[in-house]
Amino acid sequence: MIGCGALARELAVVVRALPNVDVTCLRPDLHNRPERIVPAVREAIAAARPTYGDRIFVAYADCGTGGLLDQLLDGEGVERLPGAHCYEFYAGARAFAAVADEEPGTFYLTDFLIRNFDRLVWRGLGLDRHPELLDAYFGNYRRVVYLGQTEDPALVVQAHSAAARLGLTFEHRHVGLGDLATAVHAFAGSIT
Repeated sequence: MIGCGALARELAVVVRALPNVDVTCLRPDLHNRPERIVPAVREAIAAARPTYGDRIFVAYADCGTGGLLDQLLDGEGVERLPGAHCYEFYAGARAFAAVADEEPGTFYLTDFLIRNFDRLVWRGLGLDRHPELLDAYFGNYRRVVYLGQTEDPALVVQAHSAAARLGLTFEHRHVGLGDLATAVHAFAGSIT
């Protein structure tokens, strides 16, 4: 399995009971640079082919590649996680659509993004150096929805603080691993 580094903790939990699945995670900073995902996944597939042949699964959603990841995977005969992004497969497609329909101006956070908020969002977008960019980046957002994978009160506090820093209202929904676990278990079942 070739996974997004932003899913490393969750993938480790899911595959713990699956001895026939090896996981290689790509750099989590690709999360902020979707144009680099397809070349990195292509390279990882090429590296995995001699050992795993056709038994490769990609633990990424589309993740902002605009369908380019699917084009690569179709050509390689490799499946991936369902959905447009991790928010959708964590929440489940129907539940995510309902949350998005409630308020299109929603900024989503996961456990990974909360743990790395300062690095990936605050400093990653340059808000530490240019706070005047806050409105340019987040002016059209109305709320933060933290889609929690774990029930960690400290992460909820951090998520609430992140929402306050962004000047947005806050909502927490515990979603667990959602369709991530389902898709990984289906893949594991197909290779046994």
